[in-house]
Amino acid sequence: MNGITMKQLRYFEALALHGHFGRAAEACSISQPALSLQVKELEDILGAPLVERGTRQIRLTSLGEQFALRVRGILRAVDELDDLARSSHSALAGRLRIGVIPTVAPYLLPAVIKRLTEHLPALDLRPREAVTQRLVEDLAEGRLDTAIVALPISEPSLNEYALFEEEFVLVRPVEDAEKPVPNPEMLREMRLLLLEEGHCFREQALSFCKMSSSLPRDLMEGSSLTTLVQMVGAGIGVTLIPQMAVSIETRSASVSVAQLAHPRPSRTIGMVWRKTTPLAGQFEHIAEMVRGVAVTPRCAARACGS
Repeated sequence: MNGITMKQLRYFEALALHGHFGRAAEACSISQPALSLQVKELEDILGAPLVERGTRQIRLTSLGEQFALRVRGILRAVDELDDLARSSHSALAGRLRIGVIPTVAPYLLPAVIKRLTEHLPALDLRPREAVTQRLVEDLAEGRLDTAIVALPISEPSLNEYALFEEEFVLVRPVEDAEKPVPNPEMLREMRLLLLEEGHCFREQALSFCKMSSSLPRDLMEGSSLTTLVQMVGAGIGVTLIPQMAVSIETRSASVSVAQLAHPRPSRTIGMVWRKTTPLAGQFEHIAEMVRGVAVTPRCAARACGS
């Protein structure tokens, strides 16, 4: 079994994750032939195939599935050794893989990247946008270092660090601006535009309206807040968006924004990371910087929605 390299293990782990040579190569920032060659060399060392190669996708063999589980554990342990060495330095340096949910990323991430780049110039930021479930899985598997999500996550293996709270606002057609603001019961009778399943913001909006996610309704789903707001501007329905999104999403749509009656729906945004990471102290410092920059977009959005 001599000759297996960390490079081969990382390339195979990427292939197992993406199920496609091209996407795995892109994730590893190498060419597809180079990744394919490394995986083939790994199979030659093992003396057995790890993947079944198809024209459009690959499938792991029985050995490949078992091998992938052990490879993830090995790579996670190696990364934690690297983190242990990094934790001995006062300022965090090197790679930081940070995940962000889609209803936060466009509005907060640019300011976060700017602040971290200014204060931690040796940091190699690797941001990734994905829904909460995917981010939690990637954290657990060691493919991310930390993530900005809506709390609580209630995952025993993760630490949660609250950053700030923000309210939701109602977005409706501009001609409805002078109408009374509907309460949750009234919203249940309206065409409420929602994000597609998988987005935690969808579940939060449904919870406020006391609606079941499985309730059959004549509604439209979208993959982004931008789509929902533009559809409201077209007169299709109404939607809820977080306060931080107001200034960006409403500037090019013919909509009006209204604050809902108390108790207003809200969410807590926070950072999460593995309890086993040696970099918890550095992540808390980063979280405080994120909290600092979060004030600006929230204030701007509040002014727009007032």
